Amino acid sequence: MAAGNPVDTNPSDSQVWNPRLALLVAATFFMEFLDGTVLTTAIPSIAGDFGVPAADVNITMTAYLMTVAMGIPLSGWLAERLGARRVFCLAIAIFTAASLGCALSQDLTTLTLSRILQGAGGAMMVPVGTLVVLRGTPKSELLRATAFLVWPGLLAPVLAPLVGGALTTYLSWHWIFLINLPLGLAAFIAALRLVPTAAGDRQRRLDWLGLVLTTTGVGALVVGLELATGHHDGPWAALCAAAGVASLAGAAVWMTRARNPLFDLSVFSTRTFRAMATGGFVYRLTISSVPFLLPLMFQAGFGWTPLHAGIMVAAVFIGNIGIKPATTPLIRRFGFKAMLVFASLASAATFVLCALLTADTPQPVTFALLVCSGAFRSIGFSSYASVQYADIVPAQLTSANTVSATLVQLATGTGIAVAALLIRVFDGLALLPQDPAGPFRGAFMAMAVLMLFSTADSMTLHRHAGAEVSRPGQAPGEGQPPPPPAARRVPRR
Repeated sequence: MAAGNPVDTNPSDSQVWNPRLALLVAATFFMEFLDGTVLTTAIPSIAGDFGVPAADVNITMTAYLMTVAMGIPLSGWLAERLGARRVFCLAIAIFTAASLGCALSQDLTTLTLSRILQGAGGAMMVPVGTLVVLRGTPKSELLRATAFLVWPGLLAPVLAPLVGGALTTYLSWHWIFLINLPLGLAAFIAALRLVPTAAGDRQRRLDWLGLVLTTTGVGALVVGLELATGHHDGPWAALCAAAGVASLAGAAVWMTRARNPLFDLSVFSTRTFRAMATGGFVYRLTISSVPFLLPLMFQAGFGWTPLHAGIMVAAVFIGNIGIKPATTPLIRRFGFKAMLVFASLASAATFVLCALLTADTPQPVTFALLVCSGAFRSIGFSSYASVQYADIVPAQLTSANTVSATLVQLATGTGIAVAALLIRVFDGLALLPQDPAGPFRGAFMAMAVLMLFSTADSMTLHRHAGAEVSRPGQAPGEGQPPPPPAARRVPRR
């Protein structure tokens, strides 16, 4: 890898796939994703210790999520300017130190400030960690690499209620953060050994206007989504979301004209990457609503205890893990397009079936349905995570990775906000007044319809989309499309 410009080097030509590095990055992802939602079950306990209303503690979650979302756009520039290894190690150190600050907090203000610092570390940890893995992974091994990187995003939202509830019940809420200390220390030491050294480009200038517009837009969108989720009746949620969209639109216009833009938006001209921003965004949005809707429906609709609901939702986790060994072979056998269409259609079907569940449905049937839901979820996540980089050239990798991380963060937040909004809408309609689970049934049905937009987008992909990744080493006619006309040699006359 060239010392002066690590981005322009083709990783497939100079580096070898390192599963230990991918596992390290995945472990740091799990810490970041888990801390984004694990605090939910500990809110009453924290409120009691600090002597504040439970609703006020929500600021700690909002501050964390907003900092992560706003910090991601800057992380790509930092990785190129200072070197990915240095930024990744710094991110782990900041996240771990901030976790200690959270555990030692004596009031809500200190905890909130510590969560902001923790979010700053997380904002660098996820995209820069992904970049470190992708730079050293040949296209032929991309499916294996993303198989490691996808599981934290699948498991953390499902396990967070169980982990948070167990730690809060049997120890104290402080342990939610204290468990990060040995994990963070081990990750920091491993990063020093495993992450390859690459010099940054000290001459690379920062696109300040692009950064301000992007971070403002992302921050406004996150605040708007949080306000919508929090059942606020005023216009602020819509105003914040509108301001966020306007700011991001302005950023896009600016970056298409700037000499040194924050992101290279030409990545969207690649169809396989664009699939992540269209059908992939809708897919992640709808899937992200499941860990939010299921526990609420089981408790508020069926009258189950939190423990009962948590155990049942863990079936999604079993499906995620159970299908994982088969995900890569399935993609290699059938290709990305077929698996994306299948995953979205199958997920939509599980949403419809979830809407038909009742408290009297046999427990094994409900459990089996959620296992299937987790399996389809895993196939879709893995497919989108791999296909988006299938046709990205090394020079575009940093921009593609940072844009993808930002959109993933927004899709997750949007999914929860849309689910909360749907519950309110169907509750107001009172279509089934005698059914406490009626609003949740309506939300699941609406999510099923929304998922079909992802199916329609996947249908427009070329049948050999991403073949260099899904079926490496095959000649045209054996699974890969022939080279485009521009790449063919024209014999001279």
